[in-house]
Amino acid sequence: MTENILAPSILSADFKVLGEQLEQTEEAGARYIHFDVMDGIFVPSISFGMPVLSSVKGATSQVLDVHLMVTEPVRYVKEFAACGADIITIHLEACEDPGAALDEIHSCGARAGISIKPATPVEELIPYLERADMFLIMSVEPGFGGQAFIPESLKRIRQLRGLLQERGLEKDLEVDGGIYHSNVAEVLDAGANVIVSGSGVFRGDIRKNVAEFMEILRNHE
Repeated sequence: MTENILAPSILSADFKVLGEQLEQTEEAGARYIHFDVMDGIFVPSISFGMPVLSSVKGATSQVLDVHLMVTEPVRYVKEFAACGADIITIHLEACEDPGAALDEIHSCGARAGISIKPATPVEELIPYLERADMFLIMSVEPGFGGQAFIPESLKRIRQLRGLLQERGLEKDLEVDGGIYHSNVAEVLDAGANVIVSGSGVFRGDIRKNVAEFMEILRNHE
């Protein structure tokens, strides 16, 4: 059975005190850190890259969950793996050959994830169900933090979990975008087990926010 995991997104963190905030999330029970890389081409925004990842790697023992929202991410896989990425997720829509990108991630010793945007049919992931270790359903349009959860995402999560179960595959299903204490239970109920939250963790009391998320996640296992 897949374990429920919280992955705080540092896109919403305060970089002046990033090390302290990572420590707070870890002490409160968050096992992953979600690291959003944006190139200004695949998505409108530009975020951060390899130097920041190297710094984060030195500041925490958490699993570094790197989400590449970049065009042709295969170009950067080796560098991100060398900087400490434990999981590297590419976007189906950003790759000429998604399978080759997944193979490149595995060749670097990292776990491989594949993500789709809200408008991409879930069925397009079928060729990769055996090849990826994790699947990421975007529940907002990628590129900006603080957006509202798209309700239709619950149907998509259920559909993807169903496709995996039909094949006897127990894989991680991650969801990213607009998740807070108020709606995380229905996301878990739909079949997700890795929960990304930025504003829901870093806005306000970080330890308290993480602890509340962890209580909900544990109660749904």
